[in-house]
Amino acid sequence: MNATTDPAAGSIRRWAILGIAGLNFVISMFYRVSTAIISPDLVALGLTSSQLSDLAAAFYYAFAAAQIPVGIALDRLGARLTILALSFAAIGGAVLFAIGRTPNELILARVLLGIGMSGNFMVVLTLLAAWFPADRFASLSGVVVAVGALGNLMAATPLAALNILVGWRTSFLIFAAVNAAVVVAFLVIVRDHPSGRTPVGLRSRSLLSGLARVAGMYSYWAISVCSFVRYGYFAALQSLWSAPFLIYGLGFGEIAAGNAIFSLGLGYMVGLPLSGVVSDRVLRSRKTVVLFNMVAFAIITTGFIWWSRSVPMWWVLASFFLLGLTSAPGQILYAHMKELLPPTMVAQAMTSVNLFTILGVGVMTHVLGAVVGGDPSHLTCPEQFRMIWIVGVGSLAGVTLLYLPVADSTALKSR
Repeated sequence: MNATTDPAAGSIRRWAILGIAGLNFVISMFYRVSTAIISPDLVALGLTSSQLSDLAAAFYYAFAAAQIPVGIALDRLGARLTILALSFAAIGGAVLFAIGRTPNELILARVLLGIGMSGNFMVVLTLLAAWFPADRFASLSGVVVAVGALGNLMAATPLAALNILVGWRTSFLIFAAVNAAVVVAFLVIVRDHPSGRTPVGLRSRSLLSGLARVAGMYSYWAISVCSFVRYGYFAALQSLWSAPFLIYGLGFGEIAAGNAIFSLGLGYMVGLPLSGVVSDRVLRSRKTVVLFNMVAFAIITTGFIWWSRSVPMWWVLASFFLLGLTSAPGQILYAHMKELLPPTMVAQAMTSVNLFTILGVGVMTHVLGAVVGGDPSHLTCPEQFRMIWIVGVGSLAGVTLLYLPVADSTALKSR
């Protein structure tokens, strides 16, 4: 099948599938960051700073640990059965979080949520691969990820407002009910593949040989490590370290800092579909787009090393927007990995890459914290945050060099 072969030409169902699968991914993005806005309530329960960190990290480590089993399940069972199985952990985790009384109960709930949400993005990618031609994969997946960022927004002001109205426990019971309704709709709407097409993943007979083949590929490790650093560094900045840099380093107020972080997220949301269209339709290349963005990401990060408190606000907003824009095309790395392997190994390959992507968030956050050192509120100038940017530049440059020898995908070049 070449890049322009449409497996479900004229299908209306595939757009409904894309919509409900995308909504499922929005819920995953909500649960990822939902503890931040209710942290004062959790502290009131007696949780320490260390326990709050454990609570946040539990989701990501459980999520990462589930990636290989999820990939196997998607290849063997398909998207519908995989989501059905994971939904018990997801909904159970949300309910347990709503009724949990001790730190251990809340952490267990976050573990269950991490497992339950671990397949939502991979399900989207697997269904895109089954229902749409290859030359629409990167652009459509970019749109899905950009829309998924709405889940992060839901975990901010809307959750805060709902918390005020009904409390955080009832809020999570409401989201558990919404999650259950979305799963039911998913099962009704979704089909694993278009009618008349064989689910190729079911033809794979040797799990160990499939995993061994992936693990033995240089391209797998290069793409995975590239995704580990790219998303890990971006997410570490977005979710934590950009705020101390702006507030303590540059002396910004909370509103000004919020505007800069919003600009970072906006650049990311714009970059996802834009890079996908360029990859799918303009350059018809995965490697060229990834390399351009990784190099640009590193160059823009380099500029932050020499910032002082006199940097104008417009430059801050523009730089943060470009930082988000150039860090965005992670979905192209998934497409690249997918297209280097036969269809029987699509889900295994993408979930293997996703394992590194999610681990990167925790590791890069801890690395940046280590190089800053101490209490960031005691830092008073951007020069004291310089190592954040130096580590970023070095890491991005290193993984770009690792990615350089990887062969480009030929899926978009075949006609």
